[in-house]
Amino acid sequence: MFIDILVAEIGSTTTLVNAFCGIGTGKPRFIAQGQAPTSVLDGDVRVGLAAAIEDMRVRLGADKLEYGEMFATSSAAGGLRMCVHGLIYDMTVKAAQAAALGAGAIVRMATAGKLSKYDLDDVKAEKPNLILLAGGTDYGERETALWNAEAIAQSGMKAPVIYAGNVQNRRAVEEIFANAGIPCYITENVYPKLDVLNIEPARRIIHEVFEKHIVNAPGMEHIRDMVAGSIMPTPGAVMEAAQLLYGDIGDLIVVDIGGATTDVHSVTEGSDEISAILTSPEPMAKRTVEGDLGMYINAHNLVDMIGREKLDKELGIDVDKCMSEYEPIPRSEEQLKLTQRLCLEAGITAIKRHSGTLRYIYTPSGRQTIAEGKDLTKLKYIVATGGALTRLPERRRIMRAMADCNSQRMMLYPKPDALELMFDNDYIMASLGVLSKRYPEDALALLKQSIVREQAETIR
Repeated sequence: MFIDILVAEIGSTTTLVNAFCGIGTGKPRFIAQGQAPTSVLDGDVRVGLAAAIEDMRVRLGADKLEYGEMFATSSAAGGLRMCVHGLIYDMTVKAAQAAALGAGAIVRMATAGKLSKYDLDDVKAEKPNLILLAGGTDYGERETALWNAEAIAQSGMKAPVIYAGNVQNRRAVEEIFANAGIPCYITENVYPKLDVLNIEPARRIIHEVFEKHIVNAPGMEHIRDMVAGSIMPTPGAVMEAAQLLYGDIGDLIVVDIGGATTDVHSVTEGSDEISAILTSPEPMAKRTVEGDLGMYINAHNLVDMIGREKLDKELGIDVDKCMSEYEPIPRSEEQLKLTQRLCLEAGITAIKRHSGTLRYIYTPSGRQTIAEGKDLTKLKYIVATGGALTRLPERRRIMRAMADCNSQRMMLYPKPDALELMFDNDYIMASLGVLSKRYPEDALALLKQSIVREQAETIR
């Protein structure tokens, strides 16, 4: 059996492979999915990839499986670990963080101002795959970014550096890192003017650098032996898919609740009314990752957040006993009840953290209302992806509660009953995000086939 394109999602524990045919014909189709344990920690990603392809062959009942191209997304080998450094936290640092998170990175550390010896020790301890250096508006402050470039260059670290700061420093920064033998990539300033964000160029170059250097990660050295197409960080691929879908249906938010983290991606410009009272700019496409909200690794944290006594009473189960037997995939009625409740808590908490808020301040002329954070008031859709929100039996109830969590009306988020629910039924958003880099029309068509509305109505 011949398949046009395979897309591998290489996770920290599981490798998925999705098969697509009809690419380039105007009639693309999702064929099948295979999975196997990820083998990065065993020293060779190819073992898990081959096993996932074999699993797919068995599921399809094919004697032999051949394919034209393979693309990949990866969150294995620790994912894309980044450190970001800028001048002022609420300006260049936040802009750099937004670019890194939007590209699918895990931001391990962020600093404002000149790096100290202790800061450098902390950066070394994080062992970043990539460093993003910003600082200063264009033709503004120059000294901090140059100081930080020199400090990183002399630290002994060899992680590639992306410079996205004051345009006047470009030549000097290039020379500093060239003399140190550190790969350096120059892109547009993430904060070129006061209250102006410009994160898309940095986000794109982060993907390019990740693809170039991921082959150096332990266990990933041979990934190019099988993958000839694009390679992207898995969360970054979800963001690409979210932006692709936004172009077709409008303002949306995507929620992915995983075993270790909960990711929220939103694509919306917000409203003119809120923009007029917003204290600082926000990116149109924004991703937040909540490292304490995971369905397996952080399940105990979610239980503590809700409270054991409350859970015992609400669910009618022995929570401590259930947690002692807790597994990534629930195998009993009690575990399923607990998993769904934790999923609800993780989703609502992550959305509240992602959303901006209204706040009152008092001035000599009286009380004024200001807005802080991301304006989500114009959202039309909330999209579920990931294993939990696409596979749990009560996914609709959970998503409805997440959609209606602004009952107090102080969040910059739609009122209850305003959002329409959508589900990535085939669980292929990440695969389609990376596929869209080369085949955007086919990726959108496949995405619309996978996404179903609340009443199981496919997008037309």
